[in-house]
Amino acid sequence: MQQTQNPLLRLLNRSSLVSQIMIGLIAGIALALFFPAAAQSVGLLGNLFVSALKAVAPILVFVLVAASIANHKPSQKSNMRPILVLYIFGTFAAAVVAVVASFLFPSTLILVKHVSDITPPSGIVEVLRSLLLSVVDNPVKALMNANFIGILAWAIALGVAMRHANETTKAVVSDLSGGVSVIVGVVIRFAPLGIFGLVASTVATTGIEALLTYAHLLLVLIGCMLFVALVMNPAIVFWKLRRNPYPLVFTCLRESGVTAFFTRSSAANIPVNMALCKKLGLHEDDYSVSIPLGATINMAGAAITISVLTLAAVQTLGIQVDLPTALLLSVVSAICACGASGVAGGSLLLIPMACSLFGISNDLAMQVVAVGFIIGVLQDSAETALNSSTDVLFTAAACQAAEHKAQLAFTSR
Repeated sequence: MQQTQNPLLRLLNRSSLVSQIMIGLIAGIALALFFPAAAQSVGLLGNLFVSALKAVAPILVFVLVAASIANHKPSQKSNMRPILVLYIFGTFAAAVVAVVASFLFPSTLILVKHVSDITPPSGIVEVLRSLLLSVVDNPVKALMNANFIGILAWAIALGVAMRHANETTKAVVSDLSGGVSVIVGVVIRFAPLGIFGLVASTVATTGIEALLTYAHLLLVLIGCMLFVALVMNPAIVFWKLRRNPYPLVFTCLRESGVTAFFTRSSAANIPVNMALCKKLGLHEDDYSVSIPLGATINMAGAAITISVLTLAAVQTLGIQVDLPTALLLSVVSAICACGASGVAGGSLLLIPMACSLFGISNDLAMQVVAVGFIIGVLQDSAETALNSSTDVLFTAAACQAAEHKAQLAFTSR
């Protein structure tokens, strides 16, 4: 039979998606350096890709969770409890790492810029209240606004109710879930073009002068995130799996962290993470819930941002911090990070709450937020990459540990 497939298509089919994304990344940087005007125009490709991911993520989570719960068999054991433990412990450990690094490498800020058009939450109670209200949000509104706490709540409720439905109805829900998954797969195939557009437009339009002013602060922030990604998280995974964690760690960073770095959106990366979980052979009942939940509460990067910027403000003002207060900051940062997605503006707007522990006025704290916006190009990208890749990492660690334990129990009989 004559081979009629286009040579370009044959090349695309032979190369992995990650390889294509890396090619898109390099091409985007080259275009921005040599043809900056053209690079800004191709930013549309990146915007289309991110918008498509954000559009498909809410409906994907809703139908996947509802279908998984509706078709759940009583004999199937859920791994959600150990996953949640890893999420909470990982976020707190990241906050501790950030506090220790801030004492070892103190940073100071130039507090001259004000942010007057945004209002931070007044306290932790307000953050938790926002999360609780998100749970009972209108389901249509939750889907429209990508409120994943509300989407999860309604999907779980619908899935539980449909467990008593007839098999034909359950099959329809499963087919709908499969259809949405196919659409997600098509969107993800355009990741190389999307990354190409995002990188080209970002490099072409973002100057580095402002970033150089806060080079030390950025080094502390990104250094903490790299330490958590390459040392702390692998140690947690090793404790869970009792084997070399780095193959799994690098797979998650490569196939989830890269796209999250450039999309700068945990919500947009949910379809990518779910596809990776499927590729790793994890059970859909677990990752269909843990991945969107992780995008909401598993926020190691946000805990680092809150801790480092808060202590930078403290050190700028010459405030002395004792060990108990530093530990309290770690706890507050972890709690705030878990509620970051429930607040418009994310982790930066929770900094004033942490600053209030040290008696720093809201006016000064908002100047720290302004610094956060200045360095946000790199800070937010690295934060999202850490947050999103860790969702898959901890889900895979918990699921594989449970599977290994079940195999040992079976062989010992």
